[in-house]
Amino acid sequence: MQKKSATFLKLPEYPGGKEQFREFVKEHLKYPEEALEKKVEGTVFLSADVSGKGQVSNINVEKGIGYGCDEEAVRILSLMHFGGVKNRGVRVITRKKFRINFKLPPQKKSSRQISYTYKEPGKQTENKQPVSYSYTINLNKEV
Repeated sequence: MQKKSATFLKLPEYPGGKEQFREFVKEHLKYPEEALEKKVEGTVFLSADVSGKGQVSNINVEKGIGYGCDEEAVRILSLMHFGGVKNRGVRVITRKKFRINFKLPPQKKSSRQISYTYKEPGKQTENKQPVSYSYTINLNKEV
């Protein structure tokens, strides 16, 4: 005797699963300029309707972080298309929840410095070379 499936409805899933979902977000995410300037990181929580054909609609931001990140998360989710599902011949609209993480890209450290050399006129060392002084100032900004 075969055991019946415990789930009544088949839910639409992103083709390739969660890993492909993350890759899609990573590939299409454009970090908002305002969030970069303010150094904002966090997670935007969204909910959306996914039709039986896999189309995403009615996207709502459940909990946002602002600075343009919420709008970017909605834009990414609207680009997605899920796999179509038929439930016993009936197409069902499913409400799904999503998380899109915003993490600042690692910043490159640039080394800036000023070098200054001063030679005293008239003074000479034993080798008949003018006396000179050198100074180097590092201008690396620590965050």
